[in-house]
Amino acid sequence: MEPIVIIGSGLGGYTVARELRKLDKDVPLVIVSADDGSFYSKPALSNALATGKTPEALVLTTAAQMQGQLDATVRTHTRVQAIDVAAHTLRLEGETLRYGKLVLALGADPVRPQLQGDAASAVISVNDLGDYARLRAALSGARRVAIMGGGLIGCEFANDLASAGHEISLVHSAPHPLDRLLPPAAGEAMRQALQQIGVNWHLGVRAVGVERDGAGYRLALADGSTVQADVVLSAIGLAPRTGLAAAAGIKTARGIAVDRHLETSAEDIYSLGDCAEVEGLVLPYVMPLMQAARALSKTLAGERTALSYPVMPVVVKTPAYPVVVAPPPAGAVGGWQLEAAEDGLCALFYDAAQQLQGFALTEKQVVRKNALVQQLPGSLLG
Repeated sequence: MEPIVIIGSGLGGYTVARELRKLDKDVPLVIVSADDGSFYSKPALSNALATGKTPEALVLTTAAQMQGQLDATVRTHTRVQAIDVAAHTLRLEGETLRYGKLVLALGADPVRPQLQGDAASAVISVNDLGDYARLRAALSGARRVAIMGGGLIGCEFANDLASAGHEISLVHSAPHPLDRLLPPAAGEAMRQALQQIGVNWHLGVRAVGVERDGAGYRLALADGSTVQADVVLSAIGLAPRTGLAAAAGIKTARGIAVDRHLETSAEDIYSLGDCAEVEGLVLPYVMPLMQAARALSKTLAGERTALSYPVMPVVVKTPAYPVVVAPPPAGAVGGWQLEAAEDGLCALFYDAAQQLQGFALTEKQVVRKNALVQQLPGSLLG
């Protein structure tokens, strides 16, 4: 029997393997990892500094332990060079690996900022445990940190680093933080809350260059102003890893294109997680990934199962200003209605028929989450 091969040892790859083993104890299983195959919580990378967690402390399970738990072969420090969809083989470094079914759980790469200057290559992005280790090393003895990007990850890092005692300058091209998730009033409240713990904001402007300045850096902004920093961190977004699939002739768009069964355009090849685009949706969050892993494991075990996304609110890990948000679907026509209270904000997005399509809750208003979830349409995929 040809093995099921999973490329990727992140949350997506390992969760599919775990769920599959609940359904099929015997099918041969191979997990190919480009790194050391350690299992850890990637979302923890953006809020681990204030608690002093080392990279080693974030590892939950080693590759050897995962191999034993899953009764699988975990190939560490192994890169897949090419997929031959007709032959059902993978080309590795110096060998060929056959698969019966293949799962692409490749993740995403940080979007690299387009910067001028002699220090552009020194800008750090944190996307895995190795990146986190490099950030911790760079922060040793550093006081001033400049962060590019005021979205989800940028705000989480700003809160975490400010709580750890660093002086934060946050540069964001939109007029308020979390502009893709929150209405302006809630974004402004987030700005004020983070400012109170020491975050200095540069809104409505983008960084255009970074130069070395003594032992630190000078970040140039498009409005002519500059920011001095000892460390520069970029958190401007993620780009799904599609190159391996595209080179094999597999259909890609923003991500690796899959249908409701997580099937790609190639026979016996599936994809999920940050690299996948499910019927036009790219959702780089934990809950969509978990739903996808459960559905795909059933399909791999012989019970073809369509993915259905329930309502999946996003929790923003900013203790200075707690937020939970269920964004309205892309392209939804309607508007936000804001309810302000002493204990937080409740913003509700209604369409023209006065159907609730999304919400944003802050501070103690987050307790209303479950009640509002019941009012939203049942599935993002219809």
